[in-house]
Amino acid sequence: MKSALLHVWLGLTAVAVVGGASAQEKSTRQFSFGERGLGPAGTNIVATNFYSADIGFGFEPGAAVSGADYATSDKPFLFSVKLPEGNYAVTALLNDQTGDSVTTVKAEQRRLMLEKIQIQPGTQAARTFIVNVRTPRISAEAQVKLKQRELETETVDWDEKLTLEFNGTHPTLRTLIIAPTNVPTIFITGDSTVCDQPAEPWNSWGQMLPRFFKADVAVANYAQSGESIRSSLGAHRFDKVFSLLKKGDYLFVQFGHNDMKDKATNALAVYKTNLRKIVARTRELGGTPVLVTSMERKSGIEHDTLGGYPQTVGDVARDENCALIDLHAMSRIFYRALGADLDQAFQDGTHHNNYGSYELAKCVVLGIQQAKLPLAKSIAADFGEFDPAKPDAVATFQMPVSPTVSREKPLGN
Repeated sequence: MKSALLHVWLGLTAVAVVGGASAQEKSTRQFSFGERGLGPAGTNIVATNFYSADIGFGFEPGAAVSGADYATSDKPFLFSVKLPEGNYAVTALLNDQTGDSVTTVKAEQRRLMLEKIQIQPGTQAARTFIVNVRTPRISAEAQVKLKQRELETETVDWDEKLTLEFNGTHPTLRTLIIAPTNVPTIFITGDSTVCDQPAEPWNSWGQMLPRFFKADVAVANYAQSGESIRSSLGAHRFDKVFSLLKKGDYLFVQFGHNDMKDKATNALAVYKTNLRKIVARTRELGGTPVLVTSMERKSGIEHDTLGGYPQTVGDVARDENCALIDLHAMSRIFYRALGADLDQAFQDGTHHNNYGSYELAKCVVLGIQQAKLPLAKSIAADFGEFDPAKPDAVATFQMPVSPTVSREKPLGN
């Protein structure tokens, strides 16, 4: 097949993509932002281009952008593109004319992709990250049984489009290039302490995790509030993951907060059996299972609130020779280190805010390093070293707040 050369003009930078034609080329989407329509390739987007299913791209309602050569705003703005399920490499060309622009990018349901990107005045820089897009469909006959709450408030995680949130101090966007990519996927299953929380001030470690990886791996968070292993199996959430999981992928499993509420006399035994089955099925498909013990509740620093569940996870990991991330132990170290600032990591007795989930995500990344998983090579270069006994200072932590806010607690406590 004749090779093809696709020149994508990124302001002052030309990126050459060489390949066997066409499939990727034809499916690559390019957008140039600003009233002047700079850039010879792609679709020009101006402030009045709002999303509709018929058009298949545009700003989400509430966006108030301006700019001749790029899109900018004094508040967060969201941009969506209609795309099939899959992993996508997203390259954003950020532009800074004045020096006061700091851009944070979140994707889908507030998944952190880029954190506080600041570039020199009068310059521009491209950053690439990977976004996973999913739908509930498993096959012609089956799909994930979504909760009513998911259908009403969280459809952005299960819809037909890739949604990006540009946030920070005068965030800027000049060009977007979105292309399907075949990279390893980290699938995550779990409960409200793991999932992509839809609204501020709630947050969970799974939605902070993408920020700590290079653009050679995707994070697909299938956790959901109120879930146990048993309920996730019944809702076909694991069936969905297993329908997509391939050789080289990972499945992170963190349950316990809701499982422990099961009053059946054999509840813990069933939990253990289900964990073993999940480990076995992941390996059958060529994936790597990673078991994660549940982090403690705020009241659990000295007295365990999770019964025998963390220990059971550790037992299964040992018996099955499976990678283990002991978030239960690390969370206690982290909480003790906070001392009088403990409340600053929590939104209630169980669920965390942006700071708490950010630090717990760092604990998970540390666990990846300690387990010596091949995945460790994909950890972002700026992760550096982390010690849960010496967390980032609460006083200096800053995370741009997303537009969606809710007082409603996540399911599960």
